[in-house]
Amino acid sequence: MKPIFTSYATADGGREGHVKSSDGLIDLNLVMPGGDSNETGSNPEQLFAAGYAACYDGALNLMAEKQNKDIDSKVTGAVSLLKDEQDNGFKIGVQLDVEVKGVSQEEAEELTTAAHQFCPYSKATRGNIDVTINTKAQ
Repeated sequence: MKPIFTSYATADGGREGHVKSSDGLIDLNLVMPGGDSNETGSNPEQLFAAGYAACYDGALNLMAEKQNKDIDSKVTGAVSLLKDEQDNGFKIGVQLDVEVKGVSQEEAEELTTAAHQFCPYSKATRGNIDVTINTKAQ
């Protein structure tokens, strides 16, 4: 496949280091959540949550547009670091809380299902990460 575009970011120092995008828009210190440090900063799970929420919301709006539905939506991503009992390591889990205005609950659920099939983040995580989608029509 030919890339449509490519984004670059560099991490240095792991979970207690720094991450910076090639254009400088992302330029963040990283800190271990719940660690002993008084430093402030982001973490990989927070960055993943932001990226997944944005990508999924874009897919949701595209699905609505294709079905000629006028919606207003908001997606909140929650990415948790979990203990992996299989190898005594770690894994992540995702919860997407989706608010959809302009359609019924049933239509909102149909749109979120379609978005989950289309979203590149959903495709990348399918079968690898447990993703829960909570849909609420308003």
